[in-house]
Amino acid sequence: MPAAIGRMPCFALPIRLRSIATTAGSRMIRTRSLLLFLLCVGLPICDAVEAPNVVPIDDHLVTSGQPTRESLAQLGAEGFQAVVYLAPSSVEDAIADEADILRGQGIEFVHVPIVFRAPNAAEIDQVAAALDRLAGKKVLVHCQINMRASTVTFLYRAGYRGEDPAKAFESVTQVWVPEGAWKQMVIEVLAARGVDFDPF
Repeated sequence: MPAAIGRMPCFALPIRLRSIATTAGSRMIRTRSLLLFLLCVGLPICDAVEAPNVVPIDDHLVTSGQPTRESLAQLGAEGFQAVVYLAPSSVEDAIADEADILRGQGIEFVHVPIVFRAPNAAEIDQVAAALDRLAGKKVLVHCQINMRASTVTFLYRAGYRGEDPAKAFESVTQVWVPEGAWKQMVIEVLAARGVDFDPF
């Protein structure tokens, strides 16, 4: 299976497939679209999390917005071993007993509450330390709509794990382009970590 399919955000698939189906009239194109859809439906990493803006990074790392209560209750069955939650517990769509739901399945819960309007580099260090410790485990990093999570995970991959920053940043642009305080933090963290890359 092409690697690109595995990294495609699940929420984007219906849009892309609908576009293919409506812009091409041939039966072959429609058949290929259906096959592509069925292939992705069969990917466990796509089905594993019911949440906004799910972006699989690799077999062990996924970012997303807030999963539903039902999805949280199934993460253990989907093979997840840890969840890193990056929004404050006071946000409107937070699930108050998320930690209990996860720990009841033997899933480690790490909470680094990042205030959206005021992220800071110390919080990135905290997340990086947690992800380093969880290396080799299947981890979900989530916030509300995957703006915090996608950006922080990018900074970890590019600044702490030494991955290609341009490639790592693709997982951010599937969700948004950081602006304001987040744009400034990205620039500062990359510079502090010695990463020569300007995503803006």
